[in-house]
Amino acid sequence: METSTLIYIVLAVLVSVAIAFFQYFYKVKRNPKINILLFALKALSLFLLCLLFINPKVETLETENIKPVVSVLVDNSISTKFFNEEEQVTSILKEIKKNSNIQEKFNVELFSFGNTTKVLDSLSFSETQTNISQAIDAVAELNKDRINTTILISDGNQTKGNDYEYLTTKNKVYPIVIGDTTQYQDIQISQLNINNYSYIKNKFPVEALLYYQGKSTVNANFSITKDGRKVFSKTLQFSPSNPTQTVTISLVSNEKGLQYYRASISKISNEKNTKNNSKSFSVEVIDEQTKVLLLSSFLHPDLGAIKKSIESNKQRKVDITLINDKDINFSDYQFYVFYQPNSYFKKVFEKINSNYLLVSGTKTDWSFLNSQQLGGIQKQAINQPEEYSAIYNSSFLTFLQEDLGFNQFPPLRDKFGEIQLKKEGQTLLFQKYAGVETQQPLFTSIESNNQKFAVLFGEGIWKWRAASYSKEQSFESFDKFLGNVTQYLASNKKRKRLEVKAERLYPANAPITVSAFYVDKNYQFDNRASLQLKITNTATKEQKTLPFSLVNNSYQVSVEGLSSGDYSYQVSVANQNIKSYGKFKITDYQIEEQFTNANVKKLNSLALKTNGELFYKNNITELLKKLSDDTSFYTVQKSIIKKQNLIDWKWILFLAVGLLALEWFIRKYYGKI
Repeated sequence: METSTLIYIVLAVLVSVAIAFFQYFYKVKRNPKINILLFALKALSLFLLCLLFINPKVETLETENIKPVVSVLVDNSISTKFFNEEEQVTSILKEIKKNSNIQEKFNVELFSFGNTTKVLDSLSFSETQTNISQAIDAVAELNKDRINTTILISDGNQTKGNDYEYLTTKNKVYPIVIGDTTQYQDIQISQLNINNYSYIKNKFPVEALLYYQGKSTVNANFSITKDGRKVFSKTLQFSPSNPTQTVTISLVSNEKGLQYYRASISKISNEKNTKNNSKSFSVEVIDEQTKVLLLSSFLHPDLGAIKKSIESNKQRKVDITLINDKDINFSDYQFYVFYQPNSYFKKVFEKINSNYLLVSGTKTDWSFLNSQQLGGIQKQAINQPEEYSAIYNSSFLTFLQEDLGFNQFPPLRDKFGEIQLKKEGQTLLFQKYAGVETQQPLFTSIESNNQKFAVLFGEGIWKWRAASYSKEQSFESFDKFLGNVTQYLASNKKRKRLEVKAERLYPANAPITVSAFYVDKNYQFDNRASLQLKITNTATKEQKTLPFSLVNNSYQVSVEGLSSGDYSYQVSVANQNIKSYGKFKITDYQIEEQFTNANVKKLNSLALKTNGELFYKNNITELLKKLSDDTSFYTVQKSIIKKQNLIDWKWILFLAVGLLALEWFIRKYYGKI
């Protein structure tokens, strides 16, 4: 107990005694014996009340034994079932659980992994992808402050994520190989590279990467079919010295719309797995391309970032042009991006009557823009640059846009000043500067007089694209954001009240997610609607109807258990004559069934790199003994000083109230009150 607390307690005793003495003995001529009892009751009750305020604490030293952790990662993907290893995996888990030495030395934590990593509840072996690197990283992060190791039960065939063979981790990893380790003769289509879009009557390239595994020379026929009709065929030769072939084909797109193709390579003798001999792909054939003009008076890294993002959709082509170019044919373009306009843009604004995106920055001439009265946007800017971070607005309704983590992106730079919107618009991003969140727009869209335009108040968007890649190892999310902006601004069609998004090609057993965005007659998002999805199998006419669920500012539904084939779908709104139609295809391609054997080489490389060791499913006992005997895994004793209340305030309060009540009754009885 601290010295100050002891002093407070002594003072509490003195004060309580002094008050009680003053009440019952000071200048009291008669001191009956009852006063002694009342004095004691008063002093004690006051002391207890003071003790409640002081609340004395005592320090206790507790020791805690922290065992090392062994994280058991179990492959819950379809490949485990494909290799008929379900019972073997269950047996391995039972052996780990019942081993007394392991249970005594370690805290055993069980996880399953496939697309994601989860705490092991039950095993279904139905995950459609395998992400080994994410699973190892996840358990390492979970136990980063403790001594830990990892047991990986897997066939080593990864279909998603970073290559685990080059994973950097401080924890020892002990892979247990499941699946067939025998090397079989096999030929497969390892990869197809295609453009998702083509233009009618144009040729589009298809690149097929073929791989052979075997000890003899073989011939195989590679072909591509459409609607059962062969459109390409070629005979290829493979050998141990020439196991790979790359075939590049140019196919002609004669029909408009979504076209499905199937690439196949013929079976070779003694081939065990033929499921990897074919793959389906699709191409959307369009009859026109959106051309975008990106106009600026100077060069900037933003120009390249905007061009690459918009052109990530092959339906769009961006031309970067400087304002002093006299040969610009504005009628060739359906959409415009004006980068940091100044007075040189005056003639351009006089000619343009179409939709556009305006990007401002430190070189923007706001005096000129204010005089143009573009959509009622005014900014009283001073020649002082400021950095603005983004705040995502979940109530944005112009188009469906999820939060990419905008608030974590680097700030944009623009001239400091107040923005005034004289016409009603929708703001996707608000400004934050100097740590202050504001209602000033950073990105806003406005519709006025059948014209749509948007403004991004800040330069440096190339940093956003780089930050998005750093976060997700892909430009896809950021490019999709600018793609949504372009799609909204480039379209002159009347806005639909119901917009539906779905993929056009799904692999077998993958969950099918369909999202819908529905607005009322005032084009405000309507969260009261009831939406339904009706899916029809084109061949069997079998139908499935499911309701949508409301998720943030959209409706979503996920469908599982559909067999391979062609499907059409209809999304309808209850009590409204509003419907949307589409189609998709589920292929019989299952990525988890493309492997003929376990990847022992990669698993062994992972074990060696992490100072672990590779084990097979028939020598689990050796692994458990090695872990039990390994002195690098030890229990850590940790001392913790805890402060505990010396008194139970409920009982003290009850006792103090009781003493005061007793004092009052005695005084009342003897007529002192």
